[in-house]
Amino acid sequence: MVEVICDTNFLIHLATRRIKNIDNLDVEIGQITFVVPQVVKNELSKLAKNPKKSQDIKSTLNYIKNFKTIPILGTFADKELLDYVSNNKVIVATMDKELKKQIKNLSSSIMSFSNDKIVLES
Repeated sequence: MVEVICDTNFLIHLATRRIKNIDNLDVEIGQITFVVPQVVKNELSKLAKNPKKSQDIKSTLNYIKNFKTIPILGTFADKELLDYVSNNKVIVATMDKELKKQIKNLSSSIMSFSNDKIVLES
């Protein structure tokens, strides 16, 4: 089972959109499990206070309530994820173009969305 570390936007997208291939991921990509860094959970909790985003955020927090939380702490999720990736070869799920570029530079893999499907970018 491969753990995929999710960033904030990826989780919001995962929780609030219909993902076409969510049921076939183990066939298309392999046995994966999404994990949530504590710093991302903290970010979601802060975002929940924003009236424009609160509905999506509540849906997301509910969606991820049974996901494993991993102890990546700090104040800025992208920075903490990059620090983690520089010491661990992992798959990071993100939609952030800049973050993707930096993660690829650190030789880790990216999971993202393309046409409402989850895709693995190497």
